[in-house]
Amino acid sequence: MSTSLEPGRTRTRRRVRSPGSRHTVRPLRAMHITQLNRECLLHLFSFLDKDSRKNLASTCPQLQDVFEDPALWPLLHFRSLLELKKDNFLLSPALRSLSICWHSSRVQVCSIEDWLKSALQRSICSRHESLVNDFLLRVCDRCPNLASVTLSGCGHVTDDCLARLLRCCPRLRALRLENCARVTNRTLAAVAAHGRALQTLHVDFCRNVSAAGLRRLRAACPRLVLRAEHSAAMIPDQLPSAPGTALRKLLPR
Repeated sequence: MSTSLEPGRTRTRRRVRSPGSRHTVRPLRAMHITQLNRECLLHLFSFLDKDSRKNLASTCPQLQDVFEDPALWPLLHFRSLLELKKDNFLLSPALRSLSICWHSSRVQVCSIEDWLKSALQRSICSRHESLVNDFLLRVCDRCPNLASVTLSGCGHVTDDCLARLLRCCPRLRALRLENCARVTNRTLAAVAAHGRALQTLHVDFCRNVSAAGLRRLRAACPRLVLRAEHSAAMIPDQLPSAPGTALRKLLPR
């Protein structure tokens, strides 16, 4: 006799007293996952990663409706830039915490100054250089209640994009940047101008942030918890020299 159940169904026992026995045994009864209430389904989905949530949601319209509930998406974490192109998550006003941490050998290529990159390096960067900026612009439009943002290894994120994020997310309390080569003192100025709710700012290993820029920000925002590990001590980007300039400097006058 087969005891298999339909997918999504569970067994429950009902007590039945057998003749001459002190104990009762409940026969198994099937229960479908969609019989759970909304709160239970949201709790169940919360234990799944983004791909698993998407796969489960594709099984029926009711679970798809749970997947699209903003309450399921207060936190988003991405471990690669390609994840930003997927449709396995939801951006909504419920989002409170966002992190994009890209730890790849390609980060070193992104950090090279544009004028020093070879044709191959430029080709590698062209495949993803706009992904983070485009994604953050979507966040600006859809997630005004964002409270925390962490960007690590995002070598192409720009000052203009971060300034817009600060303007569009007035409740932002923590901004953590690490190894973001294109971040400069302009981001610090945007923090002073628009980061009214900001309490914590990290600009670690951001080589184009200067000591003077950090001093100005500390003077403008004395209560801000500011950390800048190695940023001001790193060599900033240099503009390419005009042809023959370096040679003329070496020739006697």
